[in-house]
Amino acid sequence: MFRINCNGKPLDLSVPAVMGILNITPDSFYDGGQFLSPDSQLRQVEKMLSEGASIIDIGAVSTRPGAGEVCQTGELELLLPSIKAIRHNFPSAILSVDTFRPLIAKAVIEQGADMINDIYGGRFDSGMMMETVASLRVPYVIMHMKGDPGNMQDNPTYSDVIAEVIYFFEKQVAVARSTGIQGIIIDPGFGFGKTVEHNYRLLSGLETLQFLEVPVMVGISRKSMICKVLGTGPENALTGTSVLQTIALMKGALLLRTHDVKEAVEAVKLVETLKKHSHEQ
Repeated sequence: MFRINCNGKPLDLSVPAVMGILNITPDSFYDGGQFLSPDSQLRQVEKMLSEGASIIDIGAVSTRPGAGEVCQTGELELLLPSIKAIRHNFPSAILSVDTFRPLIAKAVIEQGADMINDIYGGRFDSGMMMETVASLRVPYVIMHMKGDPGNMQDNPTYSDVIAEVIYFFEKQVAVARSTGIQGIIIDPGFGFGKTVEHNYRLLSGLETLQFLEVPVMVGISRKSMICKVLGTGPENALTGTSVLQTIALMKGALLLRTHDVKEAVEAVKLVETLKKHSHEQ
């Protein structure tokens, strides 16, 4: 099984782990504006860690469809004080930063972060991110996205969404390995340049990604693929999130990126118990 070195902190994925989301943005689709102050950020981190989060993923740029751009300076001004305070208060926590800019990646790792989560999967800035991450010797999440956040939901089309996502990962994982990155994780990017139909087709074939022999992370927490089917908003999508996360775990996901840590940890526990008893038969 996978054991990843996160800047000297071990992440054991023999059992699926949970990544808690900390959006320090004013405009994220679900919790934008809730965690702008240092005190609110620390309280939320403490809550997620106490509920069983293995990783805290900090993001300072909203990537919801049509989100406005945040300049590099603005992103750094949000991230650096947050990481400094969280690292001071929770020295053993694994901190991930959700960014696609190489200079930001370098700055946040130097400030105390432990891994990089890249929605562009190395496509931004002429591929410099992978070289930067390799030099920093930290794990790297490669996500699939068609287009960019500004246009990704403008009629995304695929001849075969699973085949195209697999092709993307084959290529990007090979580049990451050749660059020298240790600790590669892939994220199929639910909701990033995909219709509801594409998302469900991808989830139904999630197990096909396992042949790449890297951990698969799934981020479906409160997303529109749940809300549109149930006819509800993100604030009422927790049950749907738990259902789809459970399916993802059954299909081999080893990381759940979520707003709701307690429920995701419970899903992991139940699925692991089921798997244990099925092996005993």
